Amino acid sequence: MSASWRPAADRLVSGLRGVFGERLQSVAAYGTHVDGHDEEPLSCLALVSSITTADLEACARMSHGWQRDRIATPLILPEEEFRRSLDAFPLEYGEILRAHTVLFGANPFANVAIDPADLRRACETQVKSHLVHLREGFIEAGGTPRSVGDLVTASAPAFAALLRNIARLQGSELSDRAHATREGARLANLTESVVTDILSLERPSSVKATDPAKLFPEYLAAVEQLARFVDTWRG
Repeated sequence: MSASWRPAADRLVSGLRGVFGERLQSVAAYGTHVDGHDEEPLSCLALVSSITTADLEACARMSHGWQRDRIATPLILPEEEFRRSLDAFPLEYGEILRAHTVLFGANPFANVAIDPADLRRACETQVKSHLVHLREGFIEAGGTPRSVGDLVTASAPAFAALLRNIARLQGSELSDRAHATREGARLANLTESVVTDILSLERPSSVKATDPAKLFPEYLAAVEQLARFVDTWRG
């Protein structure tokens, strides 16, 4: 997270402290912004000891200020609820654990661990949903190259997230977004060239290095391979 965002983050923390007082236990930034993409909104998790309707109303009054500061509406959770929901949202919380910056209080992720069995089930759901989405999207595109290309491009970020989750499933503790993504591809034995081409679409430049529509057959095969990998994973 760049220093230019610190004033906005400090205003967020100050506002939350004004609402929750001593009930505010920790605030942490996470997401693509922490990975170095300063143009993205700042995402934050705030853990509190309790939260009431009055607290929500007070936060609602600050929402326009957060929007002006390009801060996404913070995820505000009671700490006990956060810890008890790790099994329900292992992918989402796992991504926060991978890369975060503590803005206030103690590290909320100290002694926090995600059960590998919960992670495997979530990965299976994610990869098979992605596979179904690609197949259905291709049919709906009616064979039109532009529509197929749009499908491939739009799904590239989800594919990258899949690879990071595969890396996490294998026990990787890499915090760097790009390295974790590449590690997942390596562990699943995906062809490096198709991974490189798809990942290049995640943040496309004005000049495309490849035609996304032409990538579809290899891309689909890569996702099918990911599904097989998760199916046979035994830890």
